[in-house]
Amino acid sequence: MPTNFLKHVVTDSVRKAQEHYWGSSPRIAGTPERDALTEEEIAFVQARDSFYMATVSENGWPYIQHRGGSAGFLRVWDPQTLAFADYRGNRQMLSTGNLAANDRVALFLMDYPQRTRLKILGHARVEDARQHPELVEQLADPDVQRIVERIFLIEVVSFDWNCPKYITRRYTAEEIQELVGPLKQRIAELEAKLKNQN
Repeated sequence: MPTNFLKHVVTDSVRKAQEHYWGSSPRIAGTPERDALTEEEIAFVQARDSFYMATVSENGWPYIQHRGGSAGFLRVWDPQTLAFADYRGNRQMLSTGNLAANDRVALFLMDYPQRTRLKILGHARVEDARQHPELVEQLADPDVQRIVERIFLIEVVSFDWNCPKYITRRYTAEEIQELVGPLKQRIAELEAKLKNQN
């Protein structure tokens, strides 16, 4: 586990809770200012078709938003930068507004079938897509470029992998089809064989 992540999330109140329930709290020292994603994290990010992003409002309320797209829509610009195109939506602008006041984000990337979770802390900025057509071309498929309104750029500060203990396995329709495809094929073969015997 990268200790830089713990350096950012283990506050005095967290330490007190750890000491209350576990009798001690680890002290974090000598960590880098920022973590760079390794090949393992990069491959994981590029394979995701969704993630959750948390921001904090000016009045202190957290806000979590789900983002989805084709696998790899969250791009790894470089080992310390992520980017994605933001499309026309419900016009609430909550994440965009929150980031204008506080640029901190937390991302949860899930692989439910493998029961794997990657958490990322970062600083995000939002750019108007109309002012950056070159970014739109790089971050969105041609058929959806016309509905891109914003570009999110996230500077990775730290990351952490979570244990799989309480992650429930969930599958997309495509993943289920892939799993049951061979079974359907075998059933069809057996049904044909039975039909020919009659």
